[in-house]
Amino acid sequence: MANLREAQKQMTRRLLLESGLELFKTKGYAATTVDDIATAAGTTRVTFYAYFSSRSELMKALIDEQLNEALQRVGSPEHGSTAQDLVATVVDGTPEAIMAWLRRTADSWPAIRPIIRAGRDAAVVDPELTDLVERWLEEAISDIEDGLTTAGRLEPHQRHFRGVLAMAQLDFVAQNWDRAAWKLTRDQMLDELGASWVQLLT
Repeated sequence: MANLREAQKQMTRRLLLESGLELFKTKGYAATTVDDIATAAGTTRVTFYAYFSSRSELMKALIDEQLNEALQRVGSPEHGSTAQDLVATVVDGTPEAIMAWLRRTADSWPAIRPIIRAGRDAAVVDPELTDLVERWLEEAISDIEDGLTTAGRLEPHQRHFRGVLAMAQLDFVAQNWDRAAWKLTRDQMLDELGASWVQLLT
């Protein structure tokens, strides 16, 4: 019985997260209320508050849980979260390893893009969330820096900033990969991004 209750609680929480994200996408963060989220999840405001203290707490959970899950990031005492496969890819440093990691990551773009967009939208209106997406990007930059440090590649003063440049490129492409104006196929775009990463990180 306890296991069933726990499963129901997890399902309700997941429904709240999914409903919140869908509403943030369609209505925008500023226009979405706690009542909207609760109703969309088929529950009540009271139930919402049993899981999240505010709309901003739900947004944080989307970043900390769903975004990290989509990108296979796990908790890290040093950085908040880490992606061991990204660190290992940077340590390897071969064009093949970098391209393989970027292609795997690109498969998750449809899932991660709405969360990052909602996070940036939320940061504009909610001071609590000002650095939410940027903090998460900084964790990924730290993974690249760790990989370069482990590999002994580049000068120490270059490593963090190369990570900044690499993640800025990846973030921009991930948010805009379906732009027809770029006149590139997905594979061509990934080839160009991969060539740039190889130049930055090797």
